[in-house]
Amino acid sequence: MSETADASAEREAMRAALAIAAQVAEGGNVPVGAVILVDGKVVAKAGNLRETLQDPTAHAEILALSAAGQRLGSWRLEQATLVVTLEPCAMCAHAIVQARVGRVVYALTEPKTGAHQSVHRAFEGQPIEVIHDPQEAASSQALLTGFFASLRKRGAG
Repeated sequence: MSETADASAEREAMRAALAIAAQVAEGGNVPVGAVILVDGKVVAKAGNLRETLQDPTAHAEILALSAAGQRLGSWRLEQATLVVTLEPCAMCAHAIVQARVGRVVYALTEPKTGAHQSVHRAFEGQPIEVIHDPQEAASSQALLTGFFASLRKRGAG
């Protein structure tokens, strides 16, 4: 697949991840979405479902990795690109490393828990290409800001 086709597939995947993030926010979950591509095709997608499942590990990336492994019949995802709306946390980053994901693209940095450039450097020394693509960062930020403002209004945050 050409570089232009890859970039186009990643942009489309980011838009899909943002749509997933908006959808899970309606269910009371922090709006984060993830899409996994192999050869430019979607093989898995998921949103953060910690509140829905009452599972602290139900982050979008973890759920998408699991779905991709099931669909592909392998936990080894070297050919995969993970597109996610928010910089992965340490738990997700280490799961990404364990899954041997080849490429990660994220929109918005996470200054409190980010494990690529914000707080931790979980991908250093790993054979994973990690790209901070801020093109959709404003959209991701708007979802998060709106979600937490809504929580504060209800007195739950």
